[in-house]
Amino acid sequence: MDSTFWFKTLEVIMALGLLVIIHEFGHYSFSRLFGVWVEKFYLFFNPWFSIAKWKPKAKVDKDGNENKNSWRATEYGIGWLPLGGYCKIAGMIDESMDTEQMKDPAKPYEFRSKPAWQRLFIMIGGVLFNFILAIVIYAGIVYTYGEMYINFTDATEGMDYCDSAHKYGFVDGDIPLMADDHQLTYLDGDELQTILTAKTVKVLRNHKDTVTINLPENFIFIANKDAEAGQMFMNYRLPVVISQTQARMGAEKAGLKSGDRIIAVNNESTPSYTELTPTLKKYSNKTVSLSYIRNGKECKTNVQIDSDGKLGIQLTDPTKIFHVNTVSYNILESIPRGIEMGCDKLVSYVKQLKLVFSAEGAKSLGGFGAIGSIFPESWNWLDFWNITAFLSIILAVMNILPIPALDGGHVLFLLYEMITGRQPSEKFLERAQTFGMLLLLALLLFANGNDIYRYFFK
Repeated sequence: MDSTFWFKTLEVIMALGLLVIIHEFGHYSFSRLFGVWVEKFYLFFNPWFSIAKWKPKAKVDKDGNENKNSWRATEYGIGWLPLGGYCKIAGMIDESMDTEQMKDPAKPYEFRSKPAWQRLFIMIGGVLFNFILAIVIYAGIVYTYGEMYINFTDATEGMDYCDSAHKYGFVDGDIPLMADDHQLTYLDGDELQTILTAKTVKVLRNHKDTVTINLPENFIFIANKDAEAGQMFMNYRLPVVISQTQARMGAEKAGLKSGDRIIAVNNESTPSYTELTPTLKKYSNKTVSLSYIRNGKECKTNVQIDSDGKLGIQLTDPTKIFHVNTVSYNILESIPRGIEMGCDKLVSYVKQLKLVFSAEGAKSLGGFGAIGSIFPESWNWLDFWNITAFLSIILAVMNILPIPALDGGHVLFLLYEMITGRQPSEKFLERAQTFGMLLLLALLLFANGNDIYRYFFK
């Protein structure tokens, strides 16, 4: 295993470790608020043994009884199995499956002794804290970095598309305008998600014709297969504007300069880098006629291409070619923007989640390998925090699903109790918890099995 694997593993552990701590702290905080004893607070699971654990010195009253509603009453630790974490809450049937305490009469500091509405807040505390964390991260990102984006309409060369996009009607150079009834603005994760899940997409073709493209319902999975093969669905189409030339290579020897825009090779049109690369490759180790624009005038020169099909040029950054919108935020402005971004990501992910319940969706499920693949190969704080915020939203959504053993399963039973006035029996809750844990284990094995299959066979 190379260094990239271990670097990505570290990023995953850092991100998931933070998310698990915040999630469990949500349960912990509401438990403490309502006077419920939290017996253990653990990052990662600790079957058989723990990497580290700490139990503060107990605080006792004058009669020698320990104060259960105190941070000192909790054992804190780090487990060795990085599949999540847990709060062991007294008087509750949870993943610990500790049913012995349930045989004794309920004590005032136990979960089961509290009103249903308090138990409900304790159960949604983790999900709520994960969503709040995502908002805080997004607010911090826009406060620190601001937002820079290029509108689709300002990208004069349009977009380059993957093979599947071409198959369903997209043409390189198309400028996206509408996805269903949503007006498209610029390329980011939310807009891309909107396009991939739309039924129809309108594009501007050749800067004059509006064309409607019909997409199949499972198009997002088709595009994802291209992404796994290294083809993004679309990217800004870059005109070949030279930033600088490399010493002793063809471009420098031919007199090309910064700011020159290459438009043709041997009279073959190369309006963007997409066409230039394969065209140069075709003329490796040859001298070609190169057409370029300098100071608004078309010029020609002969240039030598090396054995790798290279001229020896660096492209100008697109932000220096196209009009770039820059938005800065002060600390007060960053908070509502963070809330807006968090809500947009939440809605986008919920829309995508429904597609998982299909044959194609099941195949697209991934585990820790899929999570690791989205992290950068070199350290980048902006990428790390963007990914961590989105994973926090995913964790919140997945945990609120009405599956026994997840927070959503407990919430479902609590809502049933609040509506009917009848609490499910302890035997039912035990069986539901066992079923839920087996189901989650099966999903975990399936998702990570998909990762292994894709790694070795795809």
